[in-house]
Amino acid sequence: MTERVVLAYSGGLDTSVAIGWIADQTGAEVIAVAVDVGQGGEDLDTIRARALACGAVEAEVADARTEFAEGYCRPALAANALYMDRYPLVSALSRPVIVEHMVAAARRHGAGILAHGCTGKGNDQVRFEVGIGALAPDVRVIAPVRDSGMTRDKAIAFAEERGLPIDVSRRSPYSIDQNLWGRAVETGFLEDIWNAPTEDVYAYTADPSVPRPADEVVVGFEAGVPVSLDGVRLPFLDVVTQMNRRAGAQGVGRLDMVEDRLVGIKSREVYEAPGAIALITAHQELENVTVERDLARFKRTASQRWAELVYDGLWFSPLKRALDAFVEQANQAVNGEVRLVLHAGRAVVTGRRSEDSLYDYDLATYDTGDQFDQSLAKGFVELWGLPSRIAARRDQRRGTNA
Repeated sequence: MTERVVLAYSGGLDTSVAIGWIADQTGAEVIAVAVDVGQGGEDLDTIRARALACGAVEAEVADARTEFAEGYCRPALAANALYMDRYPLVSALSRPVIVEHMVAAARRHGAGILAHGCTGKGNDQVRFEVGIGALAPDVRVIAPVRDSGMTRDKAIAFAEERGLPIDVSRRSPYSIDQNLWGRAVETGFLEDIWNAPTEDVYAYTADPSVPRPADEVVVGFEAGVPVSLDGVRLPFLDVVTQMNRRAGAQGVGRLDMVEDRLVGIKSREVYEAPGAIALITAHQELENVTVERDLARFKRTASQRWAELVYDGLWFSPLKRALDAFVEQANQAVNGEVRLVLHAGRAVVTGRRSEDSLYDYDLATYDTGDQFDQSLAKGFVELWGLPSRIAARRDQRRGTNA
């Protein structure tokens, strides 16, 4: 029986060339798998037809937008997941769902090899291969671009020699990855970290410096999940889609950062994540209102670790699963509404309300009606500072007091 290889297929130059390269090098039949995670661009039928024209024996396409939103973006929002406190894991979130579809296709078609088009310098090779290892430890993984030294020039020459239906003339100066949760842009002149991004880098967000009226939106949450915009209930996919449009129109969610890659190098990345940044901003503020202090403190630590695990390709790891359970529990009381003003590149909270609020006006106010017994504070402060005071006396005796 002829060996079969399942290839993660994007429809671009590298993965289109990889179909023929894999067939030449291994003699295997290639099954292309394309997954729609809200990246836009060409429709799935066009991508499927191209894969077949490039030599795939079969091409599967999957509309995974709802699956991606519910199963991947929603947990990221619940965790307030921001790698290095800034990046909302745009690409990192999409890789596990693609891996799941690849493994499922391999089982259906009896394939013993899975393939991806990643280079050896990026994080995605890790995300694909570690994810595949967690779901299908019995299969082998190959990476044509990384393992064969396939440069862009070689890929173009291969495509032209074989007459592949790829337009190699429309070369973008950037490497771009995008999905429902945001858009990542790198390479080209951005590799000089002194160069400022130009407006042609951006597609999800309008120029925030252009004067325009502000947009006010009220986001409703249940158990940490946004379920409505301006009082209208919506599926989570539609909430993100609409917030991408509304926050993007105000230039919200632009990020320009030097990032610590898993492979050990620093990389300049430009991101656009209007919906993600606006929703995380609203969710964090509602947590401030509804989550008890010690739980909130620990959750910030857990959220950082959650983001690092996902960035590092460990979506299917035991620690990630355990943290998922914690994050879900921590969000049970995160119910209510947050009012955001979207304007000039910022999402600013201007109001919050919740029946599960821990904010007590009568305790917080400094005006008449204050129910906080300030006479209790003196003893509390004395006891709270007692360990430090005792240590300071000891250090004075030893002559080591700072």
